[in-house]
Amino acid sequence: MKLFLAMDLRQNLVVHGKSGQRRTYKPLDWGCSPTAEPVSFVKAIGPKYLYIADLDRIEGTGSHDAIIQKCAENVRCCCVDRGCHSPNDMLAGEHIVNIVGTETGGSDLSRYHGGYLSIDVKQGLVIPSGKDPVDVLTSAQHWDFDGCILLNVSAVGTESGVEPQMLEKIRRAFNGQLFYGGGVATLSDLEKISHSGFDGAIISTALHRGIVPIEWIRRGSCC
Repeated sequence: MKLFLAMDLRQNLVVHGKSGQRRTYKPLDWGCSPTAEPVSFVKAIGPKYLYIADLDRIEGTGSHDAIIQKCAENVRCCCVDRGCHSPNDMLAGEHIVNIVGTETGGSDLSRYHGGYLSIDVKQGLVIPSGKDPVDVLTSAQHWDFDGCILLNVSAVGTESGVEPQMLEKIRRAFNGQLFYGGGVATLSDLEKISHSGFDGAIISTALHRGIVPIEWIRRGSCC
């Protein structure tokens, strides 16, 4: 199973996210990197796979495009959620894979081609539609994405763990590549995600707390 390092960007710094309460996010000045400057942060940790959320662009207050492109040069694959609003709203660059999030992608997600669809979930429901994530994933079977991400926004940064029954239910709804992010607290959580059939996990807090070995992030896999 692949391991992605999650990196949230706000005002040109890496910030630590928790429960989707973005106004409370503060620079990640602790953990595995001595700096919150994004490019230096990536070089210090050395992930093979990187997931970036450009919070400023998602909220319409700015952009980190140039920084993201430089970060992507230092990894094998850089998945980027920068608040795409249309199929023409994609970022080009070496090693970059665009993510279309349900939060910003619009009501007709079938119009996109390629990249990953992020099923952004709060309190168990997809935002902003309020749909069951299983229903969205079932529909995604017929769309032209390269895979999907189940992002449990409510659990991000909380170390709340994962629920095996939920993981299995989500996995059954979609036959393609499927990644999970949000709430990973222990190595056992990663085992549960892997055993449920997910192709990858997106982590941050568990790495910076020293729970997940940095060597796993550098080789891009755990199981």
